[in-house]
Amino acid sequence: MSGPVVLGIESSCDETGAGIVQDGKLLAHVVASSMDEHARFGGVVPEIAARAHLHSFNPVVRQALDRAGLRLTQIDAVAVTTGPGLSGALQVGLAGAKTLAYAAGVPLYGVHHLAGHVAADTLEHGPLPDPCVVLIVSGGHTSLLLVRDLVREPILHLGDTLDDAAGECFDKVARILGLPYPGGPAIDRAARDGDPKAVAFPRPLTRPGDDPYAFSFSGLKTAAARWAEKHRQRGEEPPVADGAAALQEAVADVLTRKALAACRDYDVKTLVVVGGVAANSRVRALAERRCASAGVELRVPPMTLCTDNGAMIAAVGDLLVRSGAQPAPLNVSVDPSAPLEYASLTPLPAPPVKVP
Repeated sequence: MSGPVVLGIESSCDETGAGIVQDGKLLAHVVASSMDEHARFGGVVPEIAARAHLHSFNPVVRQALDRAGLRLTQIDAVAVTTGPGLSGALQVGLAGAKTLAYAAGVPLYGVHHLAGHVAADTLEHGPLPDPCVVLIVSGGHTSLLLVRDLVREPILHLGDTLDDAAGECFDKVARILGLPYPGGPAIDRAARDGDPKAVAFPRPLTRPGDDPYAFSFSGLKTAAARWAEKHRQRGEEPPVADGAAALQEAVADVLTRKALAACRDYDVKTLVVVGGVAANSRVRALAERRCASAGVELRVPPMTLCTDNGAMIAAVGDLLVRSGAQPAPLNVSVDPSAPLEYASLTPLPAPPVKVP
């Protein structure tokens, strides 16, 4: 007998995503991005993102249903990102998801965006090992987690970024080097023609006595800016390919070094790398090499599931439904800055302030 069919909705930033999952299997997923509209501003503009979600929501959901060969009446539950993310963008997704759940007469589940990234890997490689170390690397988040049962147990943070996330560092340095937004893919492309040893960029928080699992990329960003500035003060443009390759090497080195240290220290045999920066070619290659040397299994979702998408939210919803978790209340709200503690996220709106 087939399990419930779950529709997932993601709208935390600049991608409108809808995905459909049944029994851990991906039936369909569609993503509409407003990236091009933000590129001329060098970053995501919240108002533009929210407006784009409004325009894309219905077409994306319809396409996902069509690709799965389903009607809305055949959906058994709806899962939606309720945080963290841009407030207006999250509100659009939640309002749409509530409407769909009400129209279909099915329960609604609120999902933490970062738990979605973790669950994305299950759509390719099956259930997560218990325990596993998860490295989340994206434009807004860099975290090392110890995960056991993703939807039944609390998620243990081993370390987080103290300032800039890895993807944020890529974006900012790309702008300094004159590369387009988003910076991650641009850095990756430029680095192909560069020498990763050309510039001795620092490896933040890797000295003895430093927090072994914490990250900091602000100083690395500043070092790259100073390097480019010195070239321009001499009246020459910095060698972009070398700078990109050296920066990418520094980021990949720090990420994988700390992730493998966590696996060793906690005696964990599986490392899962997720998030947008998991699509970076050097991060993947160095993780593969170091995991192979350490006897650790490496799991990375396919490229299409690394960036924000509705499939990953549907994957968490599917796990929540099958675990017997309680659906979200009708007045569930959003939490733009929600910490990752549990996969389920059902914040309630603040009570109205009484004016005496």
